[in-house]
Amino acid sequence: MSFSTKIAVVVRDDLPTWQRLNVCAFLVSGVAAAVPELIGDAYEDADGTKYLAMFGQPVLVFEAAAAVLTAAHRKALDRGLPMSVFTKELFTTGNDEDNRAAVRAVPQDQLDLVGLAVHGPRNAVDKIVKGARMHP
Repeated sequence: MSFSTKIAVVVRDDLPTWQRLNVCAFLVSGVAAAVPELIGDAYEDADGTKYLAMFGQPVLVFEAAAAVLTAAHRKALDRGLPMSVFTKELFTTGNDEDNRAAVRAVPQDQLDLVGLAVHGPRNAVDKIVKGARMHP
């Protein structure tokens, strides 16, 4: 099945695995919150046990060096696409309010990005993540 839009997550390639997974989880929650129509129907197994709904399309996860991540951030901003960001400072905070304050304290061009997620037209997202490679 082909989709007209794409969800992509880019995480910095120098993070430990646990941080990459944590960053990815937080970032996709931002896409889900901003674009709820991307969420499919709830799941149910053969026994009738109910499960939460998830994205109705694939999420592509990439890794990249810091410079590529910064370039992707700039491209997403230039194209006006919705984006969630995760900065290095968020590893030191313990709640949502402090997370937002940590991002708010840093100018856009000085964010120490460790990840971002973006949703938009396939070709635009492809251009944004150019230089990143699929996460192994």
